[in-house]
Parts: sequence; C-alpha cells; structure tokens
Amino acid sequence: MLDFLKKKSTSLLGIDIGSSSVKLLELSKQGDGYKVEHYAVRPLPEGAVVEKNIANLEAVGEEILKLATLTKTGSSHVAVAVPGSAVITKTIEMSADLSDSEMENQIAVEADQYIPYPLDEVAIDFERQQLSAKNEGMVEVLLAACKKENVDMRVDALDIGGFNTEVVDIEAYAIERAFRLLCDQMDLSSAGIVAIMDVGATMTTIYVLRNGVSIYTREQIFGGARLSNSIQSQYGLSSAEAEAAIISGELPPSYEAEVLEPFKQELTEQLSRSLQFFFSSSQYNDVDMIVLAGGAASTKGLASTMQEALSTRTVVANPFAKMNISSKVNKAQLKNDAASLMMACGLALAPRGFING
Repeated sequence: MLDFLKKKSTSLLGIDIGSSSVKLLELSKQGDGYKVEHYAVRPLPEGAVVEKNIANLEAVGEEILKLATLTKTGSSHVAVAVPGSAVITKTIEMSADLSDSEMENQIAVEADQYIPYPLDEVAIDFERQQLSAKNEGMVEVLLAACKKENVDMRVDALDIGGFNTEVVDIEAYAIERAFRLLCDQMDLSSAGIVAIMDVGATMTTIYVLRNGVSIYTREQIFGGARLSNSIQSQYGLSSAEAEAAIISGELPPSYEAEVLEPFKQELTEQLSRSLQFFFSSSQYNDVDMIVLAGGAASTKGLASTMQEALSTRTVVANPFAKMNISSKVNKAQLKNDAASLMMACGLALAPRGFING
C-alpha cells in the first residue's frame, strides 16, 4: 500500500510534467496567504510526453534537472500528478469504528472486488470521507488506484532531476486546490457549476466543478500547438520561427483573420462539445463560469470569444493575482505564464496524493 490522500503540513515544490514543457513552482505560506518563491519552465523535446504519458524518461529527467539549476530552490521535495484517466476512484462504505491500519488491511484483502487490474500492478490508497447518510455506524471511504507504471515513470524522471517525490497526486485534485486559491486571488465565487478548460500543447482537459469539488473530467486531443502549426503552414515558417513570432507578436496583418480567429472558434467549439458531453451525462444543462488555463489561455481575444459564443462569464486564470512575489522571480514573465501554472500551483499547495513511501 502506498500512503494516499494524507494531509501534509510542509510545503512542496509543484512540478507539472506537460506534453511540451515541464513547470516548477514553489509557494511559501505568508500570513493568511502565499508568496511565489521560485518558478521556472523548460520546454520538452517533441515526443518526450505523449498524451500525458512519459515516453522519453531521460529527456524529461534532464529538463527537470535544468529546472533545479535555474531556480536554485533549497527544497528537494516534490508533488507531481497523474492524469485522471490513469486513476480509478470508487467510494465504498466501511465500519466507522475501524482504525486506519484495520481499514487498510481490509481494503488490501477486498481490493480485487473494486480494481479491474492485477493488484501487484497497481498503487492503491484510501481516504475517510463523511459518515454515511444511509447506514448508521458506517463511513464513506474514497478508494483510489493507479497503475504503478504511471507513478514510477514520474518518480524516476524526478529522481533523475535530483528531486525526492513525496506526493503523486491526481490532476483533478490539484485543479480543485488551485481553483480555491484562484477564487481568493481574483475575487471569484466557487459556488455553482464551473468549467475549467486547461489547454495544453496537444491535449485539452475539461474539469467541471460543483461548489469547488470536481465532478467531471474529459480529455481531448487538441491543444495550443494547433495555432503554431497553422502559423507554420500559412506563412512557411519553421516551428521555432512560429513560436518566436507568437511571443513577439511579429506576424503579418492577415494573421488575426486567417489564423487566430479560426483557432479561437475551433477551441470554442471543442469546449462547447465537451460541455455537451457533460450535460448529456449529468443532471445539469448549464455552467455558471468558464475558467481558461494552460498555455493557450491568454491567446488574444479568446476569453471574449468564448464568453460571447457560449453566453457564459469567461475569465483567464491568474492564481497569483494578489500574491507577493519574490525578488528572484521575473514578475512580468510570471504574469504571462500564470494561466499555464494552474496545475503546478495546485501541486505546490501540498495536498493529498499518492505519497511515495
């Protein structure tokens, strides 16, 4: 058994291993809030991570090592996450009188009833929830299982980078925590149904939260790289030239009409389609707010395009909006990267997770 979903009192580095980059973030507690101590982003070689799975362990580990060199952080304890698609969760009921060790022993014996994999191939853990409303003397227990290879690849990559993996979390939980912080930083309400659209380079993940708690996740193979690819095709540029042009804004006058607007419309359609899947599988038929996260979230005019098309308030995530920032951090760059750091932020808040031990 791995210890899972246990509360941690010490702060951790949040490291988000994405499809095109790896991001490191360190927050420190400051009064009732937090301070950004360190952050850095390193690009990953193409194909190093494919659909949230590490395909080139050495390449990912080397970039994580470079992150450590860049930030010169004094901490070596890290929280990282596995995607929800790699995790099976189930809520079961157990006697509330059982101690944690007794509960663990019983789950170990009965786990094959709930997990459709050979038990020697999975990491399993649990967390007590609230008392059962249906059965007196019983408590709801959240059971979670993930294939060990998904955990081990991340642990091994971080080990190459010189870090000690203390927590392997689940992405949806990290997003929950980041959203709670975001509400405080941007004066948003966590009430109601909120859709968070995390747009990565090649994959977009939709998280739907109800009153701040994740109730739905959907992954789609579509991401911000589509914009770069369109620029390359339209203007005959290399990948590096296209990325440089996006950053500098030095693009032809026709760019907005020929490339940017179609990309924004396509991204809006992707979100609308995902929401329709959510509505068709739930009792809900509307969302109260959309939060854009990920590298493409700050695309010029994207939030307003989505808000107009979907008739729903749409904001770009900035979990550091009111935070104090260390003098070691480039404030302007952090502001540009803020939306892409939601996952790393949730991990840096020292959460619940598969704890390697």
